[in-house]
Amino acid sequence: MPRHSMTIAAALLGAFTLSAPGHSQAASFDCESKELKADEQAICDTRALNDMDVKMVTTFELLSGLLAMGNRGELQDQQIAWLTKRGECKADIGCLTAAYAARLAELTTVYDGIERPK
Repeated sequence: MPRHSMTIAAALLGAFTLSAPGHSQAASFDCESKELKADEQAICDTRALNDMDVKMVTTFELLSGLLAMGNRGELQDQQIAWLTKRGECKADIGCLTAAYAARLAELTTVYDGIERPK
């Protein structure tokens, strides 16, 4: 694993540990809401998906703070498109797991592509 990927992994692990949700709260929405969609309910009911949601949101927020405005807008547009795709999974745990894994891989690629001072 490249050094910068290990750094982001360590930072995300720390953020994840500090922000791990209780049973009633996923990272990106309120699990107590009466208006949960099928994908959101599945995420709230499945600890592994809930954990992936926390990691995805933490990574997305970290990247949003690192990217320049134009790239940040593009990242936000991609996130909206991904949320639509995630919603198409409905309550299918396998589909949701694959969607999160793919999005986390995309976000890691964005992070790896950020130019750093030498």
